Amino acid sequence: MTGSSQQPPDGFEHGKKPQNRVADAAANNWVDRSAPGFAQPYLRLMRADRPIGFWLLFWPCAWSLTLGSIAENEVWLNLWFLRNLLLFLLGAIVMRGAGCVWNDIADRHIDRQVERTRSRPIPSGQVSVKSALLFMIALGLTGLLVLLQFNWFAIYLGLSSLLIVLIYPFMKRFSNWPQAVLGLAFGWGALMGWASMREMVELPALLLYAGTISWIIGYDTIYAHQDREDDALIGMKSTALRFGEHTKKWLAVFFGLTMLFLVAASIAAIAVMGETISLSALAVLMLGTGAAGGLLLWQVLTLDINDPDNCLDRFRQAHFFGIFVFLMLVALWFAQS
Repeated sequence: MTGSSQQPPDGFEHGKKPQNRVADAAANNWVDRSAPGFAQPYLRLMRADRPIGFWLLFWPCAWSLTLGSIAENEVWLNLWFLRNLLLFLLGAIVMRGAGCVWNDIADRHIDRQVERTRSRPIPSGQVSVKSALLFMIALGLTGLLVLLQFNWFAIYLGLSSLLIVLIYPFMKRFSNWPQAVLGLAFGWGALMGWASMREMVELPALLLYAGTISWIIGYDTIYAHQDREDDALIGMKSTALRFGEHTKKWLAVFFGLTMLFLVAASIAAIAVMGETISLSALAVLMLGTGAAGGLLLWQVLTLDINDPDNCLDRFRQAHFFGIFVFLMLVALWFAQS
């Protein structure tokens, strides 16, 4: 921005400190409370003040890694598994951060027009586009270092996801289904965990990937309902707008497919071992899917698409679904071993 005639971005006044807190970040989050002032805009840019995105990227990796360990007939919770789990968590943090920076660069003009996003670091003027690009490159290189710790098949597989990540921010300009493209990108970990163990992609990983995509379409549709009115005004598209008042019915379909594919992937992973599912493992699978499916059902039944706070809360419940499924798969691994 140059020239004294330019108006300051929304949330700023000439000669005054910017209103730094991002509108949709939790109050009193650790970035606002404890991070050094010079680092805060960059931590907000990578969504460190809203860590749920890191977890939602991580959980499909963790599920897939656990299924791959079952298929490999590995010793339960061995050091190799824990090593890879930590690598996937670190990779999820830095690559989710890099993806958010790219998304905010691509959407900087749109974000100025949406109430929930205009306080983000780029549209509010706290971080320049050039600085954001350099930060994104640094995060990407860190992610590459993490990726290089895996086998060559997993490395190539991870790199192949970048095209989807690059095109995702632009899909809402042209398609009613940007959430499906997000599913393709965010669900890639459902392939990566398996590849890190098996050095290939097989049927259980593909089934898990399909279920993860369905889950992501569901939870991101809930999230998109927060911006439904603003998106409609500025010509953006989403499944929230596409489904409208029929959202709950669509969510029931996608979440139902999630559970169906998850059960199929679990049974298929055991079949890769050359075994049939044991009675104890079957009991774990039934109880676990019942608990996880119950949470999805609760999300659908209690969702109010006209209440942004309700939508944000139901979206955040996706993290607990990720935990439930991971614990179920770990228990399945123990029961089958």
